[in-house]
Amino acid sequence: MTTLSESDLNIITQQLGRAPSGIRRIAHYSPQGVPQVLEMETWVFDQPFPTLYWLSSSAIDKALARIESQGIVKELELRIQQDPELRAAHHRSHQDYIKRRWDAMSAEHKAIIEEKGFTHLFEELGIGGIKNWDQVRCLHMQYAHHLAGDNVIGRILDEEYGIRAIADAEK
Repeated sequence: MTTLSESDLNIITQQLGRAPSGIRRIAHYSPQGVPQVLEMETWVFDQPFPTLYWLSSSAIDKALARIESQGIVKELELRIQQDPELRAAHHRSHQDYIKRRWDAMSAEHKAIIEEKGFTHLFEELGIGGIKNWDQVRCLHMQYAHHLAGDNVIGRILDEEYGIRAIADAEK
């Protein structure tokens, strides 16, 4: 586990409302230096943890919760079903996530996961541990991956809902 600065730890504790655990590193900061995305360990509390990127930003969390409550997840899933290019891009986002998660995994955690027979979870489960890659499940996990990796849903959230402006303004 990476040693976090006292400042980062204080900010993250305030963002989450509790002391954080299982953080590998900060995957993304706002332009003002506020931690926004945490990269998590893959083996936490003696269990597999398939969520690689965790959104810690309170400002982004509130903005995404607001648009989630308006039914955007179902709208995005319908768009994915109807648009083969969007579906392919969404599947590439899941593939990017899986690759990043495996590449970020320590040799020790890979050995534990392989020994316990959990390798298939980390090879099949996409963003947020989802099995059906045509679903979106959670905008927060999609957007966290967008800030730290390559995610088409995150790009849509920036382009159509202005989430990047909220992210970039966070102090």
